[in-house]
Amino acid sequence: MSIFTEWGTTPAERAMPFPCDGLVPGTDTVYHRGIDVAAPAHLVYRWLCQLRVAPYSYDWIDNFGKGSPRRLIEGMDELRLGQKLLIGFDLVEFEPNRHITIRGDQRHVRVFGEMAATYLALPVKETSCRLLVRVVAKYPGGLHGWLLRTLLPIGDWLMMRKQLLTFKELAERSHTDGTTLSMHRGASTALASSGASGPPDGAAK
Repeated sequence: MSIFTEWGTTPAERAMPFPCDGLVPGTDTVYHRGIDVAAPAHLVYRWLCQLRVAPYSYDWIDNFGKGSPRRLIEGMDELRLGQKLLIGFDLVEFEPNRHITIRGDQRHVRVFGEMAATYLALPVKETSCRLLVRVVAKYPGGLHGWLLRTLLPIGDWLMMRKQLLTFKELAERSHTDGTTLSMHRGASTALASSGASGPPDGAAK
């Protein structure tokens, strides 16, 4: 077992089917990440929808120094296929209160090869869940592909570990505080206070 490819997950979880399976023909690499969250799956899913506006990892690296919003933004769970999430990913499938599945766009493919991922909020009890991620990838050939195959699992683990820990903290705080969406109306106010830019429409045309 490698911490860089299977962090926080069990053999049973790695054997589960995920919606991203089959999105990258000829997949040659699979990463798994998982974490316990003491908050309901639907609340964790609601935080995952915030990936439309920020990455929730090391903001000084992948968000141009802008802080990822620490409040839920009204309307971010109104998902549509084709919306942009993170940097270079399109929303290709989702199930409300359960999962979002994304695939790298053409710019992402040129740099990193073909890649898709599913973020899954798997209920354990009414007030807790497992937050699981599977990433499937097919690297390009040659030296470029060799470097990605060698280095990307480490970099992805570092960034996604921080991301999942951040979602865990925010979801658990929301659950403990009894936070509801109605308490956080006014997306522009929340974004302005965080220093992030306004939420993209991201809808498929």
